[in-house]
Amino acid sequence: MIWSGTAFEYLNKAKWILTTRRKLAEVGNEELKIFTGSAHPGLAKRIAQEAGMELGSVERKRFSDGEIWVKFNENVRGCDVFLIQPTQPPADNLLELLILIDAAKRASARRITAVIPYFAYARQDRKDQPRVPITARLVADLIEAAGADRILTMDLHAPQIQGFFKIPFDHIHASKLYADWLRENPIPNLVIVAPDVGSIKLARFYANQLDTGFAVVDKQRERANEVAEANLIGEVAGRPALIVDDMIDTGNTFVATIGLLEREHATEITAVFTHPIFSDNAVQNIEATKVKQVFVCDTLPTPQEKLFRKIHLVSTAKLFAEAILSIHHNRSLSSLFVQQLKA
Repeated sequence: MIWSGTAFEYLNKAKWILTTRRKLAEVGNEELKIFTGSAHPGLAKRIAQEAGMELGSVERKRFSDGEIWVKFNENVRGCDVFLIQPTQPPADNLLELLILIDAAKRASARRITAVIPYFAYARQDRKDQPRVPITARLVADLIEAAGADRILTMDLHAPQIQGFFKIPFDHIHASKLYADWLRENPIPNLVIVAPDVGSIKLARFYANQLDTGFAVVDKQRERANEVAEANLIGEVAGRPALIVDDMIDTGNTFVATIGLLEREHATEITAVFTHPIFSDNAVQNIEATKVKQVFVCDTLPTPQEKLFRKIHLVSTAKLFAEAILSIHHNRSLSSLFVQQLKA
């Protein structure tokens, strides 16, 4: 019997598909190991505990010129490896993640997932003026080139950044944590406030989940972190307001939003953010306002001096642990983020 070239191609393709499926199924049966860089070991330890595990051992040091050196102190050959490292400045945090990925790849890990609670350099996701970079794409290229097989992160500043990656990308949301808490502790007659047009989808999600209305602040910026003019679209008079956003940096725009809500006669103001960057005098600026409470996640390490009386820290460890275990066992992650996407 003479086989045609086309028949051979189909047979080889079928064998490749079966082999690939078998390898993917085997990943879920391989040993799971979780490691952390030096950017936020506290969160990594809590995630490992929630997953019923201990963190793997990594040795880190610097050469005399500041060069980063890492070594896995245990075998990772054939393992499903998760590397937990937010990439907030300094840039050494990002560089350390890349070096960890490279070390795991060269140690023959079967699959490497970069767990990035806070994905930095995401605010530069497009060219909005001449002669500027797109750092979100640059970071995506660096992580892929280092050898990561998958990304797990929370609340990207711009969700479309997922499209910069050619590898699987899992994007979970802190809004699930906050919405659950707000349903258990309802605020009567609440109105959700998006501090800018980029937060409209997030505000709509909360409004749908809590069955309430929402308002939007239309801001005109002169430059980053500075607001020249702001107008409120929606009604907040006589109602408590909840400001929702993915991050808080200097707090300047947040303070401006609070002032606008006060002028519009909101009765009390609460805020929920995912990433507490708190640069410059953010804490002092927020403390001086009439905001009642500010909830932030632990995706970034927050020094004790920045946890003032109005700040409440919310743990993301359980959510990340659930995501890691789901990825390892090849289970769907839709329950961790599908509500956000349906909003």
